[in-house]
Amino acid sequence: MKPIPHPGRRTLALLTPLFAALVLAGCASALPAPPENAGVEIPARFSGAPAAAAAAAEAQPRGAWWLAFADPQLSALVERAGDANTDIQAAAARLAEARALLRSADAQRLPQLGASAGVGRQAGAQSTGGAAPATLGTAGLNLSYEVDLSGRLSQASAAALQDAQARAALLQSTRLMVQADVAQAYLQLRGLQDERALLAQSLDIYRDSLRLTSRRFEAGDAAELDLARMQTEVSATASELLALDRQQALLRNALALLVGDVAGAFSVAPGAPAALPLIPAGVPAAVLARRPDVAAAQATVQAALARVGVAQAAWFPQIVLTAQGGYASPELGDLLRWSARSWGVNALLSLPVFDGGQRAAQEQGAKARLEAAVAAQRGQVLTAFRDVEDQLSALRLLGEQSQVLAQAVESAERASHLSDVRWRNGYVSQLELLDARRNALRQRRNALQLRSAQYTTTVMLIRALGGSWEPAAGASRIAPAS
Repeated sequence: MKPIPHPGRRTLALLTPLFAALVLAGCASALPAPPENAGVEIPARFSGAPAAAAAAAEAQPRGAWWLAFADPQLSALVERAGDANTDIQAAAARLAEARALLRSADAQRLPQLGASAGVGRQAGAQSTGGAAPATLGTAGLNLSYEVDLSGRLSQASAAALQDAQARAALLQSTRLMVQADVAQAYLQLRGLQDERALLAQSLDIYRDSLRLTSRRFEAGDAAELDLARMQTEVSATASELLALDRQQALLRNALALLVGDVAGAFSVAPGAPAALPLIPAGVPAAVLARRPDVAAAQATVQAALARVGVAQAAWFPQIVLTAQGGYASPELGDLLRWSARSWGVNALLSLPVFDGGQRAAQEQGAKARLEAAVAAQRGQVLTAFRDVEDQLSALRLLGEQSQVLAQAVESAERASHLSDVRWRNGYVSQLELLDARRNALRQRRNALQLRSAQYTTTVMLIRALGGSWEPAAGASRIAPAS
Protein backbone atom coordinates (compact mmCIF):
# COMPACT_ATOMS: atom_id res chain seq x y z
CA MET A 1 0.00 0.00 0.00
CA LYS A 2 1.36 3.37 -1.03
CA PRO A 3 1.85 5.69 1.96
CA ILE A 4 -0.22 8.87 2.03
CA PRO A 5 1.98 12.01 2.26
CA HIS A 6 1.59 14.08 5.39
CA PRO A 7 -0.41 17.28 4.75
CA GLY A 8 2.24 19.41 6.44
CA ARG A 9 5.00 17.96 4.25
CA ARG A 10 2.95 18.54 1.14
CA THR A 11 2.35 22.17 2.13
CA LEU A 12 6.04 22.62 2.88
CA ALA A 13 6.98 21.22 -0.52
CA LEU A 14 4.62 23.62 -2.21
CA LEU A 15 5.89 26.65 -0.27
CA THR A 16 9.60 25.88 -0.58
CA PRO A 17 9.98 27.68 -3.94
CA LEU A 18 8.14 30.66 -2.50
CA PHE A 19 10.47 30.80 0.49
CA ALA A 20 13.47 30.55 -1.81
CA ALA A 21 12.16 33.43 -3.89
CA LEU A 22 11.65 35.56 -0.78
CA VAL A 23 15.22 34.87 0.36
CA LEU A 24 16.66 35.78 -3.03
CA ALA A 25 14.57 38.95 -3.21
CA GLY A 26 15.76 39.95 0.26
CA CYS A 27 19.35 39.70 -0.92
CA ALA A 28 18.84 42.58 -3.35
CA SER A 29 21.38 45.28 -2.55
CA ALA A 30 20.05 48.78 -1.88
CA LEU A 31 21.41 51.39 -4.28
CA PRO A 32 23.31 54.31 -2.76
CA ALA A 33 21.46 57.61 -3.11
CA PRO A 34 23.02 60.12 -5.52
CA PRO A 35 24.83 63.03 -3.86
CA GLU A 36 22.67 66.01 -2.99
CA ASN A 37 22.74 68.72 -5.67
CA ALA A 38 24.95 66.36 -7.71
CA GLY A 39 27.86 67.02 -5.35
CA VAL A 40 28.02 70.76 -6.07
CA GLU A 41 28.94 72.84 -3.01
CA ILE A 42 26.35 75.61 -2.66
CA PRO A 43 27.85 79.04 -1.87
CA ALA A 44 26.42 81.13 0.95
CA ARG A 45 25.63 84.06 -1.37
CA PHE A 46 26.09 85.20 -4.94
CA SER A 47 29.27 87.17 -5.55
CA GLY A 48 27.42 89.65 -7.75
CA ALA A 49 24.71 90.28 -5.15
CA PRO A 50 24.74 93.32 -2.84
CA ALA A 51 26.56 93.01 0.45
CA ALA A 52 23.24 92.85 2.30
CA ALA A 53 21.72 89.61 1.09
CA ALA A 54 18.06 89.75 0.15
CA ALA A 55 15.47 87.59 1.85
CA ALA A 56 15.30 83.97 0.80
CA ALA A 57 13.22 83.41 -2.30
CA GLU A 58 10.90 80.98 -0.55
CA ALA A 59 9.95 83.71 1.94
CA GLN A 60 8.66 85.99 -0.81
CA PRO A 61 5.29 85.80 -2.51
CA ARG A 62 5.21 83.94 -5.80
CA GLY A 63 3.15 84.61 -8.86
CA ALA A 64 3.12 86.57 -12.08
CA TRP A 65 6.58 88.13 -12.07
CA TRP A 66 5.90 90.17 -15.21
CA LEU A 67 3.49 92.38 -13.23
CA ALA A 68 6.57 93.98 -11.67
CA PHE A 69 7.10 95.89 -14.94
CA ALA A 70 3.68 97.58 -14.53
CA ASP A 71 2.87 97.29 -18.24
CA PRO A 72 -0.66 96.09 -19.06
CA GLN A 73 0.28 95.29 -22.66
CA LEU A 74 3.15 93.07 -21.52
CA SER A 75 0.90 91.28 -19.03
CA ALA A 76 -1.71 90.61 -21.71
CA LEU A 77 0.89 89.20 -24.11
CA VAL A 78 2.43 86.89 -21.48
CA GLU A 79 -0.96 85.52 -20.47
CA ARG A 80 -1.90 85.08 -24.13
CA ALA A 81 1.29 83.13 -24.78
CA GLY A 82 0.51 80.87 -21.84
CA ASP A 83 -2.68 79.78 -23.57
CA ALA A 84 -1.64 79.68 -27.23
CA ASN A 85 2.11 79.05 -27.42
CA THR A 86 2.84 75.81 -29.29
CA ASP A 87 5.94 74.94 -27.23
CA ILE A 88 3.89 75.08 -24.04
CA GLN A 89 1.16 72.98 -25.63
CA ALA A 90 3.70 70.35 -26.75
CA ALA A 91 5.27 70.24 -23.25
CA ALA A 92 1.81 69.85 -21.72
CA ALA A 93 1.10 66.94 -24.08
CA ARG A 94 4.37 65.25 -23.08
CA LEU A 95 3.37 65.65 -19.43
CA ALA A 96 -0.01 64.04 -20.16
CA GLU A 97 1.80 61.15 -21.85
CA ALA A 98 4.11 60.68 -18.84
CA ARG A 99 1.14 60.63 -16.49
CA ALA A 100 -0.58 58.03 -18.68
CA LEU A 101 2.56 55.87 -18.53
CA LEU A 102 2.53 56.26 -14.74
CA ARG A 103 -1.05 54.98 -14.59
CA SER A 104 -0.04 52.08 -16.82
CA ALA A 105 2.89 51.19 -14.53
CA ASP A 106 0.65 51.36 -11.47
CA ALA A 107 -1.91 49.13 -13.19
CA GLN A 108 0.69 46.38 -13.57
CA ARG A 109 0.74 46.02 -9.77
CA LEU A 110 -2.99 45.26 -9.61
CA PRO A 111 -4.79 41.98 -10.41
CA GLN A 112 -5.64 41.61 -14.09
CA LEU A 113 -9.08 40.25 -15.03
CA GLY A 114 -10.14 39.29 -18.54
CA ALA A 115 -12.85 37.37 -20.33
CA SER A 116 -12.24 34.77 -23.03
CA ALA A 117 -14.27 32.53 -25.31
CA GLY A 118 -13.19 30.13 -28.03
CA VAL A 119 -13.89 27.05 -30.09
CA GLY A 120 -11.19 24.50 -30.96
CA ARG A 121 -10.76 21.10 -32.62
CA GLN A 122 -8.65 18.70 -30.62
CA ALA A 123 -8.05 15.03 -29.90
CA GLY A 124 -6.92 13.13 -26.85
CA ALA A 125 -8.32 15.58 -24.36
CA GLN A 126 -10.13 14.16 -21.38
CA SER A 127 -13.03 16.51 -21.98
CA THR A 128 -13.71 14.94 -25.38
CA GLY A 129 -14.17 11.43 -23.91
CA GLY A 130 -11.65 9.68 -26.17
CA ALA A 131 -8.89 9.94 -28.73
CA ALA A 132 -11.19 10.82 -31.63
CA PRO A 133 -11.00 14.45 -32.75
CA ALA A 134 -13.74 16.57 -31.23
CA THR A 135 -14.78 20.16 -30.98
CA LEU A 136 -14.33 21.88 -27.63
CA GLY A 137 -15.95 25.20 -26.76
CA THR A 138 -14.81 27.33 -23.80
CA ALA A 139 -16.01 30.54 -22.13
CA GLY A 140 -14.88 32.05 -18.86
CA LEU A 141 -12.92 34.61 -16.86
CA ASN A 142 -9.15 34.74 -16.34
CA LEU A 143 -7.52 36.33 -13.29
CA SER A 144 -3.80 36.90 -12.90
CA TYR A 145 -1.63 38.66 -10.32
CA GLU A 146 2.14 38.99 -10.12
CA VAL A 147 3.55 38.92 -6.62
CA ASP A 148 6.10 41.76 -6.49
CA LEU A 149 8.65 39.98 -4.32
CA SER A 150 11.73 41.67 -5.76
CA GLY A 151 10.18 45.13 -6.02
CA ARG A 152 10.46 45.20 -9.80
CA LEU A 153 6.96 46.53 -10.35
CA SER A 154 7.19 49.07 -7.54
CA GLN A 155 10.52 50.31 -8.90
CA ALA A 156 9.06 50.64 -12.38
CA SER A 157 6.15 52.60 -10.92
CA ALA A 158 8.57 54.83 -9.00
CA ALA A 159 10.55 55.48 -12.18
CA ALA A 160 7.36 56.42 -14.05
CA LEU A 161 6.40 58.76 -11.20
CA GLN A 162 9.76 60.52 -11.40
CA ASP A 163 9.41 60.76 -15.18
CA ALA A 164 6.05 62.46 -14.71
CA GLN A 165 7.52 64.86 -12.16
CA ALA A 166 10.38 65.63 -14.55
CA ARG A 167 7.89 66.35 -17.33
CA ALA A 168 5.90 68.60 -15.01
CA ALA A 169 9.08 70.52 -14.18
CA LEU A 170 10.00 70.75 -17.87
CA LEU A 171 6.54 72.14 -18.58
CA GLN A 172 7.17 74.84 -15.99
CA SER A 173 10.61 75.45 -17.51
CA THR A 174 9.11 75.79 -20.98
CA ARG A 175 6.43 78.13 -19.69
CA LEU A 176 9.09 80.26 -17.95
CA MET A 177 11.23 80.30 -21.10
CA VAL A 178 8.28 81.44 -23.24
CA GLN A 179 7.28 84.09 -20.71
CA ALA A 180 10.84 85.42 -20.63
CA ASP A 181 11.09 85.38 -24.43
CA VAL A 182 7.82 87.31 -24.71
CA ALA A 183 8.97 89.87 -22.16
CA GLN A 184 12.37 90.29 -23.80
CA ALA A 185 10.97 90.65 -27.32
CA TYR A 186 8.30 93.08 -26.12
CA LEU A 187 10.72 95.25 -24.14
CA GLN A 188 13.21 95.26 -27.00
CA LEU A 189 10.42 96.29 -29.37
CA ARG A 190 9.41 99.10 -27.03
CA GLY A 191 13.04 100.20 -26.89
CA LEU A 192 13.20 100.30 -30.69
CA GLN A 193 9.99 102.33 -30.75
CA ASP A 194 11.54 104.91 -28.40
CA GLU A 195 14.73 104.93 -30.45
CA ARG A 196 12.74 105.43 -33.64
CA ALA A 197 10.83 108.32 -32.08
CA LEU A 198 14.16 109.94 -31.18
CA LEU A 199 15.46 109.46 -34.73
CA ALA A 200 12.25 110.81 -36.21
CA GLN A 201 12.57 113.91 -34.04
CA SER A 202 16.17 114.36 -35.15
CA LEU A 203 15.15 113.86 -38.78
CA ASP A 204 12.59 116.67 -38.46
CA ILE A 205 15.33 118.94 -37.10
CA TYR A 206 17.66 117.98 -39.94
CA ARG A 207 14.96 118.66 -42.52
CA ASP A 208 14.27 122.08 -41.01
CA SER A 209 17.99 122.79 -41.21
CA LEU A 210 18.05 121.52 -44.80
CA ARG A 211 15.23 123.92 -45.77
CA LEU A 212 17.02 126.78 -44.05
CA THR A 213 20.31 125.91 -45.75
CA SER A 214 18.53 125.64 -49.11
CA ARG A 215 17.12 129.16 -48.74
CA ARG A 216 20.50 130.52 -47.71
CA PHE A 217 22.13 128.74 -50.65
CA GLU A 218 19.60 130.23 -53.05
CA ALA A 219 20.26 133.63 -51.52
CA GLY A 220 24.01 133.15 -51.86
CA ASP A 221 24.66 133.09 -48.09
CA ALA A 222 25.64 129.39 -47.90
CA ALA A 223 28.03 127.22 -49.84
CA GLU A 224 26.94 124.26 -51.89
CA LEU A 225 29.08 122.08 -49.60
CA ASP A 226 26.89 122.98 -46.61
CA LEU A 227 23.79 122.06 -48.61
CA ALA A 228 25.29 118.71 -49.62
CA ARG A 229 26.22 117.96 -46.02
CA MET A 230 22.69 118.62 -44.82
CA GLN A 231 21.21 116.48 -47.59
CA THR A 232 23.59 113.66 -46.60
CA GLU A 233 22.57 113.95 -42.96
CA VAL A 234 18.86 113.82 -43.82
CA SER A 235 19.28 110.78 -46.08
CA ALA A 236 21.49 108.92 -43.58
CA THR A 237 19.01 109.49 -40.75
CA ALA A 238 16.10 108.36 -42.94
CA SER A 239 18.08 105.21 -43.77
CA GLU A 240 18.60 104.50 -40.07
CA LEU A 241 14.86 104.91 -39.55
CA LEU A 242 14.20 102.24 -42.16
CA ALA A 243 16.73 99.94 -40.46
CA LEU A 244 14.86 100.37 -37.17
CA ASP A 245 11.58 99.61 -38.93
CA ARG A 246 13.09 96.38 -40.21
CA GLN A 247 14.20 95.37 -36.71
CA GLN A 248 10.75 96.19 -35.34
CA ALA A 249 9.11 94.03 -38.00
CA LEU A 250 11.31 91.07 -37.01
CA LEU A 251 10.49 91.50 -33.33
CA ARG A 252 6.76 91.82 -34.04
CA ASN A 253 6.86 88.58 -36.03
CA ALA A 254 8.77 86.87 -33.22
CA LEU A 255 6.15 88.05 -30.72
CA ALA A 256 3.36 86.83 -33.00
CA LEU A 257 4.92 83.36 -33.05
CA LEU A 258 5.34 83.32 -29.27
CA VAL A 259 1.71 84.22 -28.62
CA GLY A 260 0.42 81.84 -31.30
CA ASP A 261 -0.67 84.51 -33.76
CA VAL A 262 -0.13 84.94 -37.49
CA ALA A 263 2.84 87.13 -38.38
CA GLY A 264 1.83 90.25 -40.26
CA ALA A 265 -1.49 90.72 -38.48
CA PHE A 266 0.16 91.41 -35.13
CA SER A 267 1.05 94.82 -33.73
CA VAL A 268 2.15 96.43 -30.49
CA ALA A 269 0.89 99.92 -29.76
CA PRO A 270 3.33 102.45 -28.26
CA GLY A 271 2.70 103.28 -24.65
CA ALA A 272 4.18 104.64 -21.46
CA PRO A 273 7.61 103.32 -20.48
CA ALA A 274 7.54 100.20 -18.34
CA ALA A 275 8.92 100.22 -14.81
CA LEU A 276 12.31 98.62 -14.23
CA PRO A 277 12.10 96.59 -10.99
CA LEU A 278 14.97 95.89 -8.65
CA ILE A 279 15.25 92.13 -8.28
CA PRO A 280 16.54 90.61 -5.01
CA ALA A 281 18.86 87.74 -5.83
CA GLY A 282 17.98 85.70 -2.75
CA VAL A 283 20.22 82.87 -1.61
CA PRO A 284 21.69 80.20 -3.92
CA ALA A 285 19.95 77.30 -2.16
CA ALA A 286 16.55 78.92 -2.78
CA VAL A 287 17.37 79.34 -6.47
CA LEU A 288 18.04 75.62 -6.80
CA ALA A 289 14.79 74.87 -5.02
CA ARG A 290 12.65 76.83 -7.46
CA ARG A 291 14.37 76.51 -10.83
CA PRO A 292 12.25 74.05 -12.82
CA ASP A 293 15.11 72.82 -14.98
CA VAL A 294 17.11 71.85 -11.89
CA ALA A 295 14.04 70.09 -10.48
CA ALA A 296 13.60 68.22 -13.77
CA ALA A 297 17.24 67.10 -13.72
CA GLN A 298 16.86 65.85 -10.14
CA ALA A 299 13.70 63.91 -11.01
CA THR A 300 15.51 62.37 -13.98
CA VAL A 301 18.25 61.14 -11.64
CA GLN A 302 15.67 59.56 -9.34
CA ALA A 303 13.98 57.88 -12.32
CA ALA A 304 17.33 56.49 -13.51
CA LEU A 305 18.04 55.22 -10.00
CA ALA A 306 14.69 53.42 -9.91
CA ARG A 307 15.38 51.83 -13.30
CA VAL A 308 18.66 50.45 -11.97
CA GLY A 309 16.52 48.74 -9.33
CA VAL A 310 14.26 47.37 -12.06
CA ALA A 311 17.28 45.95 -13.89
CA GLN A 312 18.61 44.35 -10.71
CA ALA A 313 15.21 42.87 -9.87
CA ALA A 314 15.27 40.99 -13.18
CA TRP A 315 17.75 38.56 -11.58
CA PHE A 316 15.21 37.37 -9.02
CA PRO A 317 12.29 34.96 -9.38
CA GLN A 318 8.88 36.02 -10.53
CA ILE A 319 5.71 34.49 -9.10
CA VAL A 320 2.48 34.87 -11.03
CA LEU A 321 -0.80 33.63 -9.59
CA THR A 322 -3.54 32.80 -12.08
CA ALA A 323 -7.10 31.57 -11.82
CA GLN A 324 -9.62 30.58 -14.47
CA GLY A 325 -13.30 29.92 -14.16
CA GLY A 326 -15.97 29.25 -16.76
CA TYR A 327 -17.42 26.53 -18.97
CA ALA A 328 -16.02 23.92 -21.34
CA SER A 329 -18.08 21.53 -23.48
CA PRO A 330 -17.74 19.59 -26.77
CA GLU A 331 -21.28 20.66 -27.64
CA LEU A 332 -21.89 24.37 -28.10
CA GLY A 333 -25.50 23.93 -27.05
CA ASP A 334 -24.37 22.54 -23.69
CA LEU A 335 -21.63 25.13 -23.15
CA LEU A 336 -23.48 27.19 -20.53
CA ARG A 337 -24.89 24.22 -18.59
CA TRP A 338 -23.90 23.93 -14.93
CA SER A 339 -22.43 20.52 -15.57
CA ALA A 340 -19.98 22.02 -18.09
CA ARG A 341 -18.40 24.33 -15.53
CA SER A 342 -14.62 24.28 -15.08
CA TRP A 343 -12.07 26.11 -13.00
CA GLY A 344 -8.39 26.14 -12.22
CA VAL A 345 -5.85 27.84 -9.93
CA ASN A 346 -2.15 28.04 -10.81
CA ALA A 347 1.04 29.49 -9.38
CA LEU A 348 3.97 29.97 -11.74
CA LEU A 349 7.47 30.51 -10.43
CA SER A 350 10.09 31.54 -13.00
CA LEU A 351 13.77 31.94 -12.21
CA PRO A 352 16.42 33.04 -14.74
CA VAL A 353 19.20 30.51 -15.23
CA PHE A 354 21.07 31.49 -18.38
CA ASP A 355 20.33 34.42 -20.71
CA GLY A 356 23.66 34.94 -22.46
CA GLY A 357 24.49 38.05 -20.39
CA GLN A 358 21.33 39.97 -21.30
CA ARG A 359 20.37 40.89 -17.73
CA ALA A 360 23.92 41.89 -16.85
CA ALA A 361 24.07 44.15 -19.90
CA GLN A 362 20.73 45.74 -19.01
CA GLU A 363 21.92 46.43 -15.46
CA GLN A 364 25.18 47.96 -16.72
CA GLY A 365 23.22 50.12 -19.16
CA ALA A 366 20.88 51.32 -16.39
CA LYS A 367 23.86 52.24 -14.19
CA ALA A 368 25.49 54.11 -17.07
CA ARG A 369 22.28 56.08 -17.64
CA LEU A 370 22.23 56.91 -13.93
CA GLU A 371 25.78 58.25 -14.12
CA ALA A 372 24.85 60.33 -17.15
CA ALA A 373 21.79 61.72 -15.34
CA VAL A 374 23.90 62.68 -12.31
CA ALA A 375 26.42 64.41 -14.59
CA ALA A 376 23.59 66.25 -16.36
CA GLN A 377 22.16 67.35 -13.00
CA ARG A 378 25.56 68.64 -11.92
CA GLY A 379 25.86 70.58 -15.16
CA GLN A 380 22.36 72.02 -14.66
CA VAL A 381 23.20 73.17 -11.12
CA LEU A 382 26.44 74.80 -12.25
CA THR A 383 24.63 76.44 -15.16
CA ALA A 384 22.00 77.83 -12.76
CA PHE A 385 24.68 79.48 -10.62
CA ARG A 386 26.45 80.85 -13.69
CA ASP A 387 23.21 82.30 -15.10
CA VAL A 388 22.47 84.21 -11.91
CA GLU A 389 26.05 85.45 -11.54
CA ASP A 390 26.11 86.59 -15.18
CA GLN A 391 22.93 88.63 -14.89
CA LEU A 392 23.81 90.10 -11.49
CA SER A 393 27.18 91.23 -12.81
CA ALA A 394 25.61 92.56 -16.00
CA LEU A 395 22.97 94.56 -14.09
CA ARG A 396 25.56 96.02 -11.75
CA LEU A 397 27.81 97.11 -14.61
CA LEU A 398 24.87 98.39 -16.65
CA GLY A 399 23.81 100.52 -13.68
CA GLU A 400 27.28 102.03 -13.37
CA GLN A 401 27.42 102.56 -17.11
CA SER A 402 24.03 104.28 -17.03
CA GLN A 403 25.26 106.83 -14.50
CA VAL A 404 28.32 107.67 -16.58
CA LEU A 405 26.32 107.79 -19.80
CA ALA A 406 23.77 110.17 -18.25
CA GLN A 407 26.58 112.68 -17.78
CA ALA A 408 27.68 112.19 -21.39
CA VAL A 409 24.10 112.79 -22.63
CA GLU A 410 23.80 115.96 -20.59
CA SER A 411 27.14 117.29 -21.84
CA ALA A 412 26.36 116.42 -25.48
CA GLU A 413 22.95 118.12 -25.29
CA ARG A 414 24.56 121.23 -23.86
CA ALA A 415 27.24 121.24 -26.55
CA SER A 416 24.61 120.82 -29.27
CA HIS A 417 22.59 123.74 -27.93
CA LEU A 418 25.65 126.01 -27.72
CA SER A 419 26.78 125.02 -31.22
CA ASP A 420 23.33 125.85 -32.61
CA VAL A 421 23.42 129.31 -31.01
CA ARG A 422 26.94 129.99 -32.25
CA TRP A 423 26.07 128.76 -35.76
CA ARG A 424 23.05 131.05 -35.98
CA ASN A 425 25.28 133.94 -34.97
CA GLY A 426 27.91 132.95 -37.52
CA TYR A 427 30.63 131.98 -35.07
CA VAL A 428 31.01 128.34 -36.13
CA SER A 429 30.62 126.42 -39.34
CA GLN A 430 27.75 124.15 -40.18
CA LEU A 431 30.11 121.16 -40.01
CA GLU A 432 30.78 121.85 -36.34
CA LEU A 433 27.04 122.15 -35.70
CA LEU A 434 26.38 118.83 -37.43
CA ASP A 435 29.10 117.14 -35.42
CA ALA A 436 27.58 118.45 -32.18
CA ARG A 437 24.08 117.33 -33.17
CA ARG A 438 25.33 113.97 -34.34
CA ASN A 439 27.17 113.41 -31.06
CA ALA A 440 24.12 114.38 -29.00
CA LEU A 441 21.94 112.00 -31.02
CA ARG A 442 24.46 109.19 -30.63
CA GLN A 443 24.63 109.63 -26.84
CA ARG A 444 20.84 109.70 -26.49
CA ARG A 445 20.54 106.56 -28.63
CA ASN A 446 23.21 104.90 -26.50
CA ALA A 447 21.18 105.77 -23.42
CA LEU A 448 18.03 104.24 -24.91
CA GLN A 449 19.90 101.10 -25.97
CA LEU A 450 21.45 100.83 -22.52
CA ARG A 451 18.01 101.16 -20.99
CA SER A 452 16.72 98.39 -23.23
CA ALA A 453 19.65 96.21 -22.16
CA GLN A 454 18.71 96.79 -18.52
CA TYR A 455 15.16 95.65 -19.22
CA THR A 456 16.21 92.47 -21.01
CA THR A 457 18.90 91.66 -18.45
CA THR A 458 16.35 92.05 -15.65
CA VAL A 459 14.10 89.55 -17.42
CA MET A 460 17.05 87.18 -17.83
CA LEU A 461 17.83 87.50 -14.11
CA ILE A 462 14.23 86.66 -13.20
CA ARG A 463 14.44 83.63 -15.47
CA ALA A 464 17.78 82.61 -13.94
CA LEU A 465 16.25 82.87 -10.46
CA GLY A 466 13.46 80.51 -11.41
CA GLY A 467 10.82 82.99 -12.47
CA SER A 468 8.85 82.80 -9.25
CA TRP A 469 9.91 86.16 -7.90
CA GLU A 470 7.25 88.75 -7.25
CA PRO A 471 7.84 92.19 -5.69
CA ALA A 472 6.37 92.66 -2.26
CA ALA A 473 4.22 95.69 -1.48
CA GLY A 474 6.31 98.86 -1.59
CA ALA A 475 9.22 97.22 -3.43
CA SER A 476 11.63 99.74 -4.89
CA ARG A 477 11.77 100.31 -8.62
CA ILE A 478 14.00 102.27 -10.94
CA ALA A 479 12.06 105.14 -12.45
CA PRO A 480 11.24 104.73 -16.14
CA ALA A 481 13.32 106.66 -18.64
CA SER A 482 11.94 110.06 -19.53
